[in-house]
Amino acid sequence: MLGGLFSGAALAVAGVLLQAVLNNAMASPNVIGVNAGAGFFALFAMVVAPAVPGAMQFASFLGALGCSMLVYLLAWRAGLSRTTLVLAGLAVSGMLTAGINTLKLLWPEIVASSPGFLTGGLSGVTMKMLTAAFPYFVAGMLLALFLTVDLNVLCLGEESATGLGLHVTRTRFLGILASALLAGAAVSLAGLLSFVGLLAPHIARRLIGTDYRILVPASALLGAAFVVVCDIAARLLFAPFELPVGILLSLIGGPFFLSLLLHRKRRRIYV
Repeated sequence: MLGGLFSGAALAVAGVLLQAVLNNAMASPNVIGVNAGAGFFALFAMVVAPAVPGAMQFASFLGALGCSMLVYLLAWRAGLSRTTLVLAGLAVSGMLTAGINTLKLLWPEIVASSPGFLTGGLSGVTMKMLTAAFPYFVAGMLLALFLTVDLNVLCLGEESATGLGLHVTRTRFLGILASALLAGAAVSLAGLLSFVGLLAPHIARRLIGTDYRILVPASALLGAAFVVVCDIAARLLFAPFELPVGILLSLIGGPFFLSLLLHRKRRRIYV
């Protein structure tokens, strides 16, 4: 239950931050490849340093940060449009997924020791894993809450925010850093969970508006509740068999993402 609460809250807030700093309603850790980067580096740490305490969590953070920065730079060079960002994320995610499959093929015992990692699941979470991921979770949450006022200013547009004295580049980097801390912590606990960072922020935004001082904690609560409820449903729907929660999240989040992608008259996330 603690693993579901932590990973759901972390992915939801990571999604809020990425949508804000990238000015893109479709940005989320799994859509732009951040989860894949964290997952690849986490599995690589399991292979090269299985006995080093905290190695998987640190590698997961580095993978999430490196992937998010790479996608942002690729999209920025091409104009930072919604379509470019998604396509860059899909390309990077595809390459990293190929790397994950290669590790799975060469070291199958590593994947076997982490049930549910590739699809996203909570059955293998231990208190030792929670303890190792907790500092990254706390640091990411505190940084996200610290940035809420700056994100409200950033919503006004880059030129207006700069005119009001906001350091836009620094704010974007800190937002990406916080999202990497949170996504890395979530992936190290629950594996490659999908669409939590997309669903929870949009639901919270429709319920309480776009003030990030309220939106960030509201998204965290919704994300935590959403993952726990879906995990309970996944355990009960096919009992006595247990369905990894990541499969159920993908079944719910996939159509939601397509509706965002295909809706021609969708509004900008900032009103």
